[in-house]
Amino acid sequence: MNFTDLSVPPELIAALAKQRISDPSPIQIAAIPALAAGKDAYLRAETGTGKTLAYLVPLFSRIDPAQAATQVVIVAPTHELAIQIHRQSCELAVNAAYAIRSVLLIGGTATDRQIDKLKTKPQVVVGSPGRIAELIERGKLKTSHIRAIVSDEADRLLNEESLHWIQAIVGAAPPTRQLIFASATIEQQTRQVLETLAPDLLMLRAGAGAVNENIEHLYLVCETRDKPDILRKLLHALDVPRSIVFVHRNDVAEEVASKLTHHKLAVADLNSELSKTDRKRAMDGIRNGSIRIMIASDLAARGLNLPGVTHVFNLDVPTLSKAYLHRAGRTARAGATGTAVSLVTETEARLIRRYEQDLGISLRSIRVVNGEITASGSR
Repeated sequence: MNFTDLSVPPELIAALAKQRISDPSPIQIAAIPALAAGKDAYLRAETGTGKTLAYLVPLFSRIDPAQAATQVVIVAPTHELAIQIHRQSCELAVNAAYAIRSVLLIGGTATDRQIDKLKTKPQVVVGSPGRIAELIERGKLKTSHIRAIVSDEADRLLNEESLHWIQAIVGAAPPTRQLIFASATIEQQTRQVLETLAPDLLMLRAGAGAVNENIEHLYLVCETRDKPDILRKLLHALDVPRSIVFVHRNDVAEEVASKLTHHKLAVADLNSELSKTDRKRAMDGIRNGSIRIMIASDLAARGLNLPGVTHVFNLDVPTLSKAYLHRAGRTARAGATGTAVSLVTETEARLIRRYEQDLGISLRSIRVVNGEITASGSR
């Protein structure tokens, strides 16, 4: 099946071709017809499979460029993800030669400047839930012409922290609005919320499993104090072009970044306490190749689509399998291959079995010997 079979307008097909996208992914095949028909839907698929375009393409086919009013609102849990979606929206409009304007609304930037941008009457608004809800409440973001609301990384947006904002945004839109949710996973709490928000929701799931089959999963057993040094050896032994290293705490991120920098490795620390300017500098660095290693927490990196990430390292392993899934999904995107490596203590090694059982994957034990990776017999 191709995009023509899915009744995608020729202009959008041409736009996708400019991004070297010629064949729809499974989630796009499942989602495009349903969303083009205006149905409420939950798009569930592994990370890196094109969920953003799975909702942008059908929404763009329904937007009226001649109507100078906000018609689509896309909400994301992090500023970085919102920025990525906004860029994709702008690129799609330019490549399709559609007169569709997109405005980014996120915290940490001047509200007055964003209000000025809203005066251009954009058809698409992308941003964080708090800022969007605030501007709606202040009457600066008009909602009477909203046709669709997208909650990207929905399982995170529909939790206790953000749910009231999502409810406010949905409540301000016309009752005929379309609701779209996208994520790699769905929690029981999320299901309960969805029953109230969208009782006729279609559950669209693509692929036999949630884990990308193009990812190789490895683990190495070591002491906690040795993890930074082992990580450095792995980076050399695997000749890693571009990677993300996950840790739990900001202070650990700073410590590891300092140690790797001492060894002349191009590294950036993307912790949640950085200023907007420092975070942008780190993101730009890994995108342009001047930085090869990004150290981040789950909060800092959730939803990021960093191009060309070949390896994901869990310096601090997650206790939940779904968290492992989200981390591993930062690599092997858009059909590429990748590797996820977890550094575990003897006590933490029990989590390896949990990942295997919950996710239906196999993790191979390795060691670093004389600068080379070898198989380990330990379990």
